[in-house]
Amino acid sequence: MTTSEVPPGVKALIVPMRWLLYAASALVFLAGLQLTVFTEQTATYFAWPIARPFLTAAFLGASYCAAVPVEVIAARQSTWATARVAVPAIWLFTTLTLVATVLHSDKFNFSSKTASAQDAAWFWLAIYTGVPVAMLVIWILQLRALGIDPPRGPPAPTWMRFLVLGQGVGMLAVGVALFLAPDAIKGGWPWVLTTLTARAIGAWLIGIGFAAFHASRENDFLRIRPLAGGYIAFAILQFVAILRYFGDVNWSSPAAWLYVAFLASVLPVGLFGWFGHRATKVP
Repeated sequence: MTTSEVPPGVKALIVPMRWLLYAASALVFLAGLQLTVFTEQTATYFAWPIARPFLTAAFLGASYCAAVPVEVIAARQSTWATARVAVPAIWLFTTLTLVATVLHSDKFNFSSKTASAQDAAWFWLAIYTGVPVAMLVIWILQLRALGIDPPRGPPAPTWMRFLVLGQGVGMLAVGVALFLAPDAIKGGWPWVLTTLTARAIGAWLIGIGFAAFHASRENDFLRIRPLAGGYIAFAILQFVAILRYFGDVNWSSPAAWLYVAFLASVLPVGLFGWFGHRATKVP
């Protein structure tokens, strides 16, 4: 899509934001590829060594890969209103990940004797230092751009809106707890976490949770399409991660089954968010 398709008076997605979203999609794809292909070799190929259980690295890889459709779909929008559901979530996630990196800098491969690991660590730091700042600056420029929001399209059904809201609140609550009090909360996770990996997962849950909350507020099939695409990928890829490392999950814990139920609720919401607009005759 191009800004030439934007109706007169409607706020377009500005070019710097479009290209930042495309760049971010490439970066998360790279991180997702590293963690998915080299799940058990993070000491060599990733910014920090993620030890057993390997499901943690697989979870993070799936999360990065699931962010790709969110950012690509948002970048392809012509208006700010139909792209913006991605932006606050990305900024939150990248900022919190930078905080986690600073808090746990001793765990990273900055001084590794393996060149690929050391390069990955410094590249990681450069990305998570630069992206939040760049996104904040471009976000401000986007908000100052001329134009208004177009009229809302058909809303999501009530059941979907409240389910997404509930998912968002749940992810935000768990994510904030993992990020702020990792040592107190990590024991309740379905598999073993370290303090750093608890915060890394917490940052993802906060970002996705905020996007879900944002989508419930937008309540417009066209405006939530970036999240819908990400929801589909997130649920499928996390199920694949569980199947890869089935033995890493503490299946005797109620948290494990709550997690599976949560993923099972995410997939149909994503599918309905992507395809349901056809039933409501969105042009």
